[in-house]
Amino acid sequence: MNPHRQSFSFTPEQGVPPAVAPFSHVTQWGSMLFVTGQMPTDPATGALVAGGLVPQAEQVRRNLLACLAPFGANLDHALMVRVYLTDFTEFEAFNALYRTWFTTALPSRTCVGSTALAVGAEVEIDLIVGLPGHNIGASA
Repeated sequence: MNPHRQSFSFTPEQGVPPAVAPFSHVTQWGSMLFVTGQMPTDPATGALVAGGLVPQAEQVRRNLLACLAPFGANLDHALMVRVYLTDFTEFEAFNALYRTWFTTALPSRTCVGSTALAVGAEVEIDLIVGLPGHNIGASA
C-alpha cells in the first residue's frame, strides 16, 4: 500500500473553530495524522477564550479532540505534541493540566516559548497522531 496525502477541513458545527489562515485542519499520510496548531477559540463564536492559560489550554484540547474524532482517535493516540506558550512562567501550571489529558503513556513533546501567537492566544498545540487499528512501522 502506498500512503497518499489527504487533507481535511472542518466546520464549527463539527466542533472545530474556523481557520484563521490558509491551512487544512488535518492532513493524513497513511496511518499518520498531522493536526495543525489549534488555538483557544470557541468554535461557536470564533472568539478567543478568556481567563488565562488554563481555560485556553482546555479549549485547545477540545478543539484537538474535535479534529481527531472523525478518525476514531483521541489524545492517547498522539505520538508527538508541540506546545507553544507565550508565558513560560506558566510552564508548571500547563504541565499539571497536560498530564490529565492522557490515560496511557505520555507522547513525545516539545514545548516552545514564543513572544506572540495568532489571535492573541497564550497557547497553541499541534499533533502528530498514529491512527488506531493501523500497524505503524509495518512494511507496505
